[in-house]
Amino acid sequence: MPKIEVVYGLPERQKLLPLDVPEGTSVRQAAECSGMEAFFPDIDTRQAKLGIFGKLVAKPDEQLVKEGDRVEIYRPLIADPKAARAKRAEKPAKN
Repeated sequence: MPKIEVVYGLPERQKLLPLDVPEGTSVRQAAECSGMEAFFPDIDTRQAKLGIFGKLVAKPDEQLVKEGDRVEIYRPLIADPKAARAKRAEKPAKN
């Protein structure tokens, strides 16, 4: 059984859960099995974007976890990064 970690974080609080999963467990299944929703009721692991070590997993229902993987559950963005950057660029620079 591969030993993995599942993580989720908010700016003020984070949680890392070690987990032993059966061989053939997908990234999505690992997130769902973690029980992270008990700590963060607002997340939905069935719909959340997922990654491994900072890289987004394109097909979390198909990609299998491996020994030592850290599955990351990502929060939805609250602002479009491009729009935020453009807004910052509009402000005059302080000298």
